[in-house]
Amino acid sequence: MTSDPGVPDRLRRTAADVFGWQQLRPGQLTAMEAVMAGRDTLVVMPTGAGKSAVYQVAGLSLPGPTVVVSPLIALQRDQIAGLLSRHAPDAVAVNSAQSAGKMAAAWDAVRHGDAAYLFLSPEQLTKDEVVERLARAGPSLFVVDEAQCVAAWGHDFRPDYLRLAQAVQRVGRPTVLALTATAAPPVREEIVRRLDMADPALVVAGFDRPNIALEVRRFQDDTDKRRAVVERAATEPKPGIVYAATRRDAEEYAAELAGLGLSAAAYHAGLAAGERSRVHDAFLSGAADVVVATSAFGMGIDKEDVRFVLHASVPGSLDAYYQEIGRAGRDGAPAVAVLHYRPEDSGLQRLFAMRAPDGETLGEVAQQIHDHTGPMALDDVREHTNLSHRRVTAAANLLEQAGAVRTDAAGDVRAVPGVTAEEATAQATEAADVRRRLERSRLEMVLAYAETTGCRRRFLLGYFGEPYEAPCGNCDVCSPTSADGTVVEGAGDTGDTPPPHPSAASYPAGTPVRHSEWGDGTVMSEEGDRITVLFDAMGYRTLSLAAIADNGVLTVRAGSADRSADPHHL
Repeated sequence: MTSDPGVPDRLRRTAADVFGWQQLRPGQLTAMEAVMAGRDTLVVMPTGAGKSAVYQVAGLSLPGPTVVVSPLIALQRDQIAGLLSRHAPDAVAVNSAQSAGKMAAAWDAVRHGDAAYLFLSPEQLTKDEVVERLARAGPSLFVVDEAQCVAAWGHDFRPDYLRLAQAVQRVGRPTVLALTATAAPPVREEIVRRLDMADPALVVAGFDRPNIALEVRRFQDDTDKRRAVVERAATEPKPGIVYAATRRDAEEYAAELAGLGLSAAAYHAGLAAGERSRVHDAFLSGAADVVVATSAFGMGIDKEDVRFVLHASVPGSLDAYYQEIGRAGRDGAPAVAVLHYRPEDSGLQRLFAMRAPDGETLGEVAQQIHDHTGPMALDDVREHTNLSHRRVTAAANLLEQAGAVRTDAAGDVRAVPGVTAEEATAQATEAADVRRRLERSRLEMVLAYAETTGCRRRFLLGYFGEPYEAPCGNCDVCSPTSADGTVVEGAGDTGDTPPPHPSAASYPAGTPVRHSEWGDGTVMSEEGDRITVLFDAMGYRTLSLAAIADNGVLTVRAGSADRSADPHHL
C-alpha cells in the first residue's frame, strides 16, 4: 500500500501513545496506510467498528488540519468530545449553533496550527469565506463522515452533500476519505462518483452483526401495531431506540412510554436545538431509557449498550434500516431489532421517495443559468428565482448530473454550450425520474425483507452483496424460540425457500448483467430460484431464474464480478 515500511509501526505508535489503542483492527490499519500514501479511500464498516479512528490517527501524521464534514451538530460535538477525552490534539467546529466569538476562536486555532481537526457541516462549505479560509489552512485530508448521505435522496435529502467534490477542489484537492456504516455496492459507486474520488482504495468490513436478533411483526390494524410497539419498548431491557416515521408519531409514542413510568423522550428536527441536545445527552448518560426519534437521531452515537432498536413503521430503504439497527449491541452483547410492519404504512415512504425537483423548478433554474452570461453563483440563482437554497442546489445537481450544467473551480455554475434550457430541463427531468424509480425500488426491497419466508439475515446481507449461508439461528424465521422464550412451531424450518435453480451459479453477487428491456445492472443476491438485480435505470428487480433461462432476456456482461464485498478489498 505504501513504499515506506515504517508507516504501519508509526501508525500503531500514534494509536497507542495518543489514543490508548494498543491494537488496530486490520481494516483500520489498511485504510490508514492508504490515506498516508495519499490515496483517496472509501471505508465501509459497521457501526462500532472504529471508522473514525482512521482519520483520527492518520490525520496526526499529515501536515495541516484534517477537515471532517459531519452532517449533525450533535454528532460534531460528540466527535470532538471523544477526541478531547483521549487527550488528542485540539479539535474545533464551525457551525451555525456557535456564537461569533467561538467561531472566531475556532478559525484562529486553525490559522495558528493549534487545531488538528476541523469539523464542518456540508452547508458551511457553500460559503466562499469558509472555503477560502480552508484553502489558506492547507488541509491534507478531507473526510466525509456519514458518506451515505452523498447518495441519499428523499425527505431528508441534503443537496449540499452532492457539491462536496467542488469544495475539495477549491481547498487544494487534499486526499479524500469517505466513511459510512452501510453502503451496498451501487451506493459505494455513487459515493466515489459524487465525490470525484480518484482510483480510491476500498476497505469493506463484513456487514454481519450476529448478536443482533432480527424480527419482523406484521399487522393489519394500526392500533394493534402501536400497542405492540409500546409494549415491546416497555418490556425489553434498556436502553433502546424507537424509530417513528413522523414528528407527531415520535412525540405520541414517547408520551405513551412516559405514561408507563419510563424515562422516554422524543427527538426530531422540529425541536429546539437546546431540547435536542438535552435528549441527546440524557440518552448518552443513561438518564433516558428510550428515545423515540425520526431518522436523524443516532447518527454517530457512541453508545455501546443499546439493547433494542424498534421501527414503528417501514424505513425508506434497507440501507437506512441497517444503519439504524446497527446502533444496537455495539458491546457485542445480545440485542434485538424489530420491524413493526403494516403494508399500508409504506405510503408515506412512497411519498418521500417521489420527492425530487419537479419540472417547473428544473426549468426555472435551467433558464436562469442559461440566460446569464458566464458563471453564476447559486446564491444569485436563488435570489433571481425566489426558490429556497435547498431547491436551487438540488436542481443544479440534477442539471449537472444530466450534463447540462458545469460547476467551475470557484463553485459557480454555467450552462454547457450547445444545450438549450429546454433540453437541459428535459435531461434533468429524466435523471430525476431514474432517481425516483431507484428510490421506489429500494422501498420495495424493504417490503420484500418484511415478507420473506427465508432467513432474514441472508436477505439483508444479500442486499449489500455479501453471501450468507442460512439458517442464521438468530432471526424470527430461523430461531426455534420467540422473544419470550417459548418454542415457535415450525421456526428454523427454511423449507419454504425454493431449492437453488440450476443456473444460479451463473449469477453470483456482483455479476454485471444486461436485460433486454431494462438495460445494464448488477446482481445483488440469489435466493433459491430467484435473483435480485439492481438496474441502472430501473432500480431493484427480483427475477425468476426459470423465466430467465426460458426467454433469454438476461445476459452476463463482459467484465469481472464486483469483489467489493470482500473484507479489506483494495
